[in-house]
Amino acid sequence: MKKIIYIMCFLSFLISFSGCKKILDVENTGAIDPDKVWNDTQLSQAYLTNIYPNVFGGWPVDNGGNADESFGNLGVDAVTSNGTLFKRWPYVTIRNINVLLTEIDKGSLSASAKNPIKGQAYFMRAFLYFNTVIYHGGVPIIDRPQGINDNLMVKRNSTKECFDFIESDLQKAATLLPNKYTGNNRGKVDKATVIAYLGRVLLYKASPQFHPANPYSNDDWIKAYEANKEAKDQLAVLGYDLNSDYSGIWDKNNKGNKEAIFSIIFKKPNKTNGRQEDHCRPLSESKNSTGGDQPVWEMIQAYPMKDGFQPGLSSKYIYNLQTYWTNRDPRFYASVVYNGASYELSDKTGRKQYTAAGIAHQDDVFGPGQNYPRTGFYPLKGMDPTLTQSDVTNNETDWIELRYAEVLLNFAEAANETGKVDEALDVLIRIRKRAGIEPGENNLYGLGASLGKDEMRKAIYRERRIEFIFEGKRFNDLRRTRSLNETNGLVKNGLLAILKDGRNPADGAVYLLKPEDFTYSVMPLLGNGTNVMSTPNSYYFFPISKGEIDKNPNLIQNSGWDGGTFNPTLE
Repeated sequence: MKKIIYIMCFLSFLISFSGCKKILDVENTGAIDPDKVWNDTQLSQAYLTNIYPNVFGGWPVDNGGNADESFGNLGVDAVTSNGTLFKRWPYVTIRNINVLLTEIDKGSLSASAKNPIKGQAYFMRAFLYFNTVIYHGGVPIIDRPQGINDNLMVKRNSTKECFDFIESDLQKAATLLPNKYTGNNRGKVDKATVIAYLGRVLLYKASPQFHPANPYSNDDWIKAYEANKEAKDQLAVLGYDLNSDYSGIWDKNNKGNKEAIFSIIFKKPNKTNGRQEDHCRPLSESKNSTGGDQPVWEMIQAYPMKDGFQPGLSSKYIYNLQTYWTNRDPRFYASVVYNGASYELSDKTGRKQYTAAGIAHQDDVFGPGQNYPRTGFYPLKGMDPTLTQSDVTNNETDWIELRYAEVLLNFAEAANETGKVDEALDVLIRIRKRAGIEPGENNLYGLGASLGKDEMRKAIYRERRIEFIFEGKRFNDLRRTRSLNETNGLVKNGLLAILKDGRNPADGAVYLLKPEDFTYSVMPLLGNGTNVMSTPNSYYFFPISKGEIDKNPNLIQNSGWDGGTFNPTLE
């Protein structure tokens, strides 16, 4: 009896291909015949295309709220095995990928047609497994579609077995994919994506998260160094490099810039608002919601001065709370909107953003008694100021899942942990030079002349925090480096602005007030009913959902959760 693969959303997707008579001739409109799908390049590609949005999302808006980056709070016991927070179990999508990988070789497609499809599928399976493993540790490896006669009570594989499986899928993908997709194919997984992602995977594998007893000298660091060096060098040959302008990386008119290795494409009319601009803009120039990605004072303090030294440590630029915005790392101005800063939303020439009561629009005020989450700052990275308030959901900024700066910093970290501190220093200099930080008399861009391994490690972590603001890396970096102590017990703060005596409040309506026309004070924030962050050591690995364990008693819970005994580390 001929096997039928039941696909629901896929059918409507296929029917949208006007002019494809084969689709309209399908007798059973509730099923797809594999003889038609896997013998037709267009249908096979459509099946794969339909999987993409279930694997890759948009900007990780509000992710920084879980760390010391933006508004939001993880209160005590925010994560439980019964709750939905920090749970990943992507086996429905994995099954769809397994169907493709199992069935496509049974069809009549040529190798040139099916190999890129298979390569993308292998990558997507590795992507899903990796993002699950960094949450939960080892999970069941299922590499083919399960049938009704299969034993569905599968056990968890070890974390090592999962990493081996992920690496194997990535290696298969690399052999099947073209080096680089461009033009209309941009946004597809290619070999450049694979080798960059393998570097990320192996960096995590070597990290303190998975090697708590031997965090910095385990053998996995050597493999991480080799993989990231290969990625750095091969990608350079393919034309990838740091974009000359940090702010230009996310310019909607600069799609496909040389730094973007793998992007999730947003383009009207079919796919927009991956940046969730309606959620991230000041409410006075937006709609629907507010508060997204608002940086907290702790994040503002993390930016160095223009010469690369931390605030208070620069001999050239004096730091003062009342002039905190002056002479900072240029990435600050490319990423953050502060009180009195130019923010020409809706193409309003000369518009400035205010947050002070009596000056700002009532929806944008930060301070005591306000009804909405505010910090005194707004995100700028990835936003499109030209959009009008009514058109705010039409943001077309791509989400760059992998960019060359990450490859470089991954390489720097692995180089440092394998004793190649000078190679790590070269990367940090390169990153800071692109950022626009001053070189200084010694051309070290604010970095020490003789940093040891421990000092270099801290410098790399600081650089990642600045470079990747709003890109969803900070919380996982704290977990990966076993640094959750930095946020456990943290009270996040905003910055209150009050107009100085003698200034005319009416000047705010015509954007004449400047940042220096206000006085500033640090003020605690309240998030999720508490102002104290709770990020205990148990958050290095999250529990598997109790619902999944109830359905499958062969799943053992992680140690540290509900009496579980499963070891999610590599030790």
